[in-house]
Amino acid sequence: MKIGERGQVTIPKAIRERYGFLPNREVEFVPTDKGVLLRKVTKTWSPVDKVYGILKRQERTDEIIEAMRGR
Repeated sequence: MKIGERGQVTIPKAIRERYGFLPNREVEFVPTDKGVLLRKVTKTWSPVDKVYGILKRQERTDEIIEAMRGR
């Protein structure tokens, strides 16, 4: 394999399929002691991030929890 004039490299189809490098998939290059590792970017998300700010309450979290507990 060679790096093209614009810095592009073609990943063989068998490797793309085996490791799930699909079109428009984000990847990252990670320097290691032995060279460079190419890996998929995994987007982790928290369920809290998904609903954060949805209630738009004025009370503090501690006050809400105490009210839910009936105190």
